[in-house]
Amino acid sequence: MSENTVDPLVFGHRVRHYRRARGLTLEELGARVDKPAPYLSLVENGKREPRLGVINAIAEALDVAAVELLSPEPPSRRAELEIGIERAQEHALYRELGLPHLKPSAKLPDAALEHILALFNEVKGRAAPTVATREEARIANSVLRAEMKERGNYFAEIEKLAREAVAAVDYAGHAALTEGDIQSLAGHMGFTVVRAQDLPSSVRSVTDLRHRRLYVPQRDAMSTRGARSVVLQTLGHFALGHEDPVSFAEFLRQRVEANYFAGAALVPEVAAVPFLREAMDERDLSIGDLRDTFYVSYEMAAHRFTNLATEHLGLRVHFVRSDELGIIWKAYENNDVPFPKNSVGAIEGQRLCREWGTRQAFHSEDKFSIHHQYTDTREGTFWCATHVDEHRMEAITVGVRFEDAQHFRGRDTDRRSVSRCPDGDCCRRPAETMTSRWSGWAWPSVRPNSHVLAAMPVETIPGVDLAEVYEFLDRNAPPGAS
Repeated sequence: MSENTVDPLVFGHRVRHYRRARGLTLEELGARVDKPAPYLSLVENGKREPRLGVINAIAEALDVAAVELLSPEPPSRRAELEIGIERAQEHALYRELGLPHLKPSAKLPDAALEHILALFNEVKGRAAPTVATREEARIANSVLRAEMKERGNYFAEIEKLAREAVAAVDYAGHAALTEGDIQSLAGHMGFTVVRAQDLPSSVRSVTDLRHRRLYVPQRDAMSTRGARSVVLQTLGHFALGHEDPVSFAEFLRQRVEANYFAGAALVPEVAAVPFLREAMDERDLSIGDLRDTFYVSYEMAAHRFTNLATEHLGLRVHFVRSDELGIIWKAYENNDVPFPKNSVGAIEGQRLCREWGTRQAFHSEDKFSIHHQYTDTREGTFWCATHVDEHRMEAITVGVRFEDAQHFRGRDTDRRSVSRCPDGDCCRRPAETMTSRWSGWAWPSVRPNSHVLAAMPVETIPGVDLAEVYEFLDRNAPPGAS
């Protein structure tokens, strides 16, 4: 039996249990094992860890097997409670309470010990990390969005990192990065990009840090345009020195920063700014042109425009991505467009007024063409351009105030609407005549949405199955690699 298997606190309680069962005092047991009573008192209180020879001597004196004394189980419920109280008082949370040490003497009934332990476990449980709810996630998003608004959504430090990265691969300084440029950029950062057929469904990419391989889906699962973005977003995490996130707020910030890096690398500031200034001079700004010139998605082009519009063009803008029901998934503004908000100021998860161009685009004659529209609101008139993604059935909108619409293609649209949300008889309140006609005579069956009551996942990286990821890396490690 090895000495390091002894749990001093449990062992001490088992010695006390058998000593009392044999009707021995500490002095009497001490005489049998040739140890003073104070020493044995320390042993029984878990303050002293005896050597193997002493353990065997105590076992012989108490007429019990040594293995029985060394059992990891408390000898009784009372002993279990006393051990729990002692260990609770060693916890940092308990010490922070500043309470004097409580000795669980015989005078304290079992019920009192039960109550103390239950209360402490509740305190400890509330202090532990909890599953992030959707509301908590929205609050974290609101804090980050406020910072983005204050900065005009322009992050100079990330622009600098992206500028240095593309310069290292001899980017030509205009138009889109070539596939060779992107492979070179990955190589410059020490990675090889590999297309994989069996990438876990919960991830966009997986990076093997041991073998420096960056796996993305095959072309039948992800387009070349999409893969370019994913590669740069993943490289962005390493360029920015991100560590494993410890909270949802940190996870969210890292995603925003990595996406920014990807946009700044795929639509380099050095090339995009002259391109946009020329278009602005010609009153022909278009997100679609930015997308096509730099070979990125419409959403990334829209994001990138918000990065550069205020800093370099002096334009205040808004951006929103929403679904066909008008539910907002992403949003940004620094032009005071009246996005709907909940009680904590969160925009994500709220529903847009059906009069806005973002929702009207789904009902236009050709919803897959760019939908231009003016909308009068309580905060003024706004112009917007909306693109509906035919694969995801989501709308991407970029807009400006009326006075700035003059710089954009589509400013001459005759589409116009009035939004009074959240006040007045707008999209959320039926007209009084309709209410009087149908009140009590309509029974809508709501389409279920599985995400409505779902909490955010408990893991640091939401939705990722690490076991699946690690199995994937094992299957795809280079031949002969350890």
